[in-house]
Formats: sequence, C-alpha cells, structure tokens
Amino acid sequence: MTPLAQEKKVTYADLLEWDDDVRYELIDGEVRMLSSPAWGHQRIFRKLFLKIGNFLEGKTCEVYSAPFDVRLFEQEGDTPYDIDTVVQPDIFVVCDPNKLDDAGVKGAPDLVIEILSPSTRRHDRLTKYYLYLRAGVREYWIVDPETKTVSVHALTEGQYGSPDVYTQEASVPVGVLEGCVIDLPSVFA
Repeated sequence: MTPLAQEKKVTYADLLEWDDDVRYELIDGEVRMLSSPAWGHQRIFRKLFLKIGNFLEGKTCEVYSAPFDVRLFEQEGDTPYDIDTVVQPDIFVVCDPNKLDDAGVKGAPDLVIEILSPSTRRHDRLTKYYLYLRAGVREYWIVDPETKTVSVHALTEGQYGSPDVYTQEASVPVGVLEGCVIDLPSVFA
C-alpha cells in the first residue's frame, strides 16, 4: 500500500473523477493506492467469503468485498466533496439495507474482516483499527495468514477491548451473526 504524493486534501468527489482500474483508499483526505493481494490472501478470502455468504443466504444481512467503497463517516446530507475517508475492506457484512446505495456503503458495516498482507499489516492493525473503532464497526477481524490466527475485536460501550485470538485449530463464533461459526482448520488449510 503506497501513499500517493499530493498537494491538496482529496475528497471522494476527486476519486469518482479518476478514470482507471486502480484501487484506492482515502483516509482523512490522503490517498493510498492498494496493491493486488497474493494467492494465499485470495485463498483465505475466498473461503471466508463463501462460508459467511452461505450462512447469510435468505437472511437480511449481506456480505460484500472489495472493491466496494465504504464511506465510514458519511452523514445525511453529505456530498462527495464532504467525504474524506473511503476504505476497501477485504470482507464486510451490512445488516441495514438503508446503508447501501449505488456508490457503496454509507456508514459502518456490522462486521469487517481484513486479511493481512506484508504491505497492509501495519495499516490494518493500526490505522484501520482506529478508523473502524471511530466509525462504530461492531466487530473487526484481523486475519493473519503468517501466524494462522484470527483476532476478533468486539465493540463494547464504544471501545474494542482485548481481542479474542483464535488459532488455526479453533472455531470462531461471529458475534454479530447469531449462529454463524467459522471453522479455521478449513480456512487455513
């Protein structure tokens, strides 16, 4: 992930005008270009996405993935010129259909899953952690392919406490999706 040199604060309106196939995130007006994930990341992504998607079949909540613009702090009446933070989570679940529009998601998803890559490790653990906390994401998973662990951060009284850390042999209950459990042996196999 590379921050781009820029002279002014960029807004979502600027991103919408760019005509290319490059994936970007916008954090407090600073643009970051995203690289393509490696095959191991993609394999873990696919397994998690399918498991959650299959569980949600016929339910109100829906699972999505990047590229899909998540405008974490958009308020009613904001225009693209007012928005300076847009992220591209690997996997996320939205349970309120009113948060969806043709441009993506306005507001915090209920669940966000980020799969660490060498280029995103620090960004996902620090920058995005605090963004998701500020936005009110109810559950944030950090999946580490290197250590084969999942750290689950659950929002309680506006804070993420100490994470529950699951190893590759564990089953992880999805707190925001009652009855959904992800078996990690098959995810990390």
